[in-house]
Amino acid sequence: MSEINDIEEKVNEVLKTIFDPEIPVNIYDLGLIYKVEVDDDSSVMIEMTLTAPNCPMAGDILDQVKERVELIDEVSDVFVNLTFDPPWDPERMTDEAKLELGFL
Repeated sequence: MSEINDIEEKVNEVLKTIFDPEIPVNIYDLGLIYKVEVDDDSSVMIEMTLTAPNCPMAGDILDQVKERVELIDEVSDVFVNLTFDPPWDPERMTDEAKLELGFL
């Protein structure tokens, strides 16, 4: 179980390095990551959303998530599920992100 937690922590750290090019905050702190699950075989499933369904950078962001998480040595496979249910809302942001964007 500890190995799964270690992988999950590494995944979360990698997600914090990915930015929506239109917003100066990483996708993790923006609250775009709904769930990260690691299976016993070290496969990672990431459920995420975008700030808007018509985001012009959607493909690039999803590709970055998959490619960067795949670089983690312990990860065997990565699946990214894009969902808009529930829709993203600014309340999902961390306090740091809200401060950076002037919400606090």
